[in-house]
Amino acid sequence: MNLYQLYRRQALNLTRQEAWDFFSSPHYLNHITPAFFNVEITSRVPAKIYTGLMIGYRMKAVFGWPMPWLSEISHCNEPHRFVYQQAVGPFKFWSHEVCLTEEQGHVVMEDLVFYAMPWGWLGQVMHRLLIGGKLQRIFDTRQNYLQAKWGVDV
Repeated sequence: MNLYQLYRRQALNLTRQEAWDFFSSPHYLNHITPAFFNVEITSRVPAKIYTGLMIGYRMKAVFGWPMPWLSEISHCNEPHRFVYQQAVGPFKFWSHEVCLTEEQGHVVMEDLVFYAMPWGWLGQVMHRLLIGGKLQRIFDTRQNYLQAKWGVDV
């Protein structure tokens, strides 16, 4: 299994609690992702996330086809870190960790994503031709939105 990784680090003019409130809520996903992604939450989401929480989504990430995604919050340490992992969805494996640390009067947000494609060699080709670039665009859009709204010039 080929394991791929995405990593982003960004300084934001927010308190750690403000950052936590924003990033831990799936209700802001459409703000920080490209329009083609079109995330629809299909399950009830409580005001605060917790370890073991399952969240259902439908998204149109590839060719506009709606696909289900069920994620589980596998680790939650408010307001420092949470990890959500795909329980059902398009990847063979997906784990996304969000870490928030305070540094010189602002918060540093780090995204660490590990994922694997299904379908063996065909999945590797799909990653090279389509999926890898789409994921980069999703995280580029996220970074650009956050920089415009709360970015810190460091």
